[in-house]
Amino acid sequence: MSGLSDDQPGSAGPQQIAAIIPAHNESGRIGATVRAALAIRAVTMVLVVDDGSTDATSQRAREAGAVVVRHSRNQGKAAAMETGAAVVAMRDEPATPPRGLLFIDADLEDSAAKTAALIEPVVAGQADFTVAVLPRPAGAGGWGLALGLARRGIKAATGYTARAPLSGQRCLSREAFNRATPLARGWGVEAAMTVDLLRQGFTIQEIDCDLRHRTSGKSVRGTLHRAAQFRDVALALAARRVKRTGGQARTRIKQTLSGPRPPRRPKATDESGA
Repeated sequence: MSGLSDDQPGSAGPQQIAAIIPAHNESGRIGATVRAALAIRAVTMVLVVDDGSTDATSQRAREAGAVVVRHSRNQGKAAAMETGAAVVAMRDEPATPPRGLLFIDADLEDSAAKTAALIEPVVAGQADFTVAVLPRPAGAGGWGLALGLARRGIKAATGYTARAPLSGQRCLSREAFNRATPLARGWGVEAAMTVDLLRQGFTIQEIDCDLRHRTSGKSVRGTLHRAAQFRDVALALAARRVKRTGGQARTRIKQTLSGPRPPRRPKATDESGA
């Protein structure tokens, strides 16, 4: 199907990129992440969306040079991504193409600079969106259940085998992002975005990036996080199966209703001459 080739050229991409960093209680890491993002040549703005933090995340991000907007309460990553895209759109110059969007996790610190590798294919029009494939961190505490579920779900829905179906490090053209909204809520946002865009014919590249972020480990908190991630991925994929099945059913019903009508029976005619 269309949209699944890694080398299918797309239309000309944006010439500038805005980096959007959703953040919640990341005061210890956000400064380094912002500075690394600002060092990327194509990035003309770094925007931190403070998603209801109770620590000094906003202050540390501003000190590092980011534009900061803040949710008064925690609304989740998808809401922060949508807020960030809306703010970038408001700040774009009317006479210039809309900036592409580079999404970066807040805890990448200095390694965030290596997300620069995601930008070139989008700017060059070689892909509509790119996804970072991270090395497996030492001491990762998961069993890969959510990852496997997301990979199987994307494959079943689109035919594409994703290497990093849950990666939050993504660069998208503005058109691709707009067509992916509204975003799925919770931890299913990335898998759902991939399904939605590939179904619409957008092109993807997955790129190895040596990025480092905090791992959840084998603690109780880490286990609860992975359980929530599995739940949200399952819900997002299920919603897309229902949506697709419903759409196919509506198409069949429409085709049935609009199909050729049976021929009319000829009216009886009086041949008596009366």
